[in-house]
Amino acid sequence: MNKILEVNNLSFGYMKDTLLFDDFSIELHKGEVKAIVGESGAGKSTLFELILQNLKPFSGTISSARCAQVFQDPYSSFHPSYTLLNQIQDVAPTDDIQELLELINLDYELLLKLPHELSGGQLQRASILRAMLMKPDLLLLDEPTSALDNVIQLEVMSMLMNNLDGLGILLITHDMELASWCADEVVVI
Repeated sequence: MNKILEVNNLSFGYMKDTLLFDDFSIELHKGEVKAIVGESGAGKSTLFELILQNLKPFSGTISSARCAQVFQDPYSSFHPSYTLLNQIQDVAPTDDIQELLELINLDYELLLKLPHELSGGQLQRASILRAMLMKPDLLLLDEPTSALDNVIQLEVMSMLMNNLDGLGILLITHDMELASWCADEVVVI
């Protein structure tokens, strides 16, 4: 299997004497789903910031393949003044859009609207659509289904799990049941 993420001996904290990560290592291959579970403040979202190189570790190495991220808050993921379709087309080709729209149960017409005109669940599915259209090797999901009802949550996670041929998923969640159901490995931090 192709390795798409490798974190070796990572040490990081916002203050030198209080480490969120001390000699932390994880790797992920294409076709795998790993879940990071932990309480608020444990460093789950910080780990994504480190992987995306928005933060610099004190020590250790991080190497990752091309990645896309789905944030927990869909309203902060889109600019309020532009249609969803414009924002998706800014970062990804839309050749495969119709097939993915059907998979995530989202109408094309909704993409012609501004973000505030959609529900949180619809907007989160648009975030997932954008990330999938970017064709990443690594998909970073930060509580991606928290804005969705249980039925849509199951549909979206099933769709993501059925499309693991070309990518791997690193999932942050508070939901241990969801993590156990969909992940090959659950890492508690």
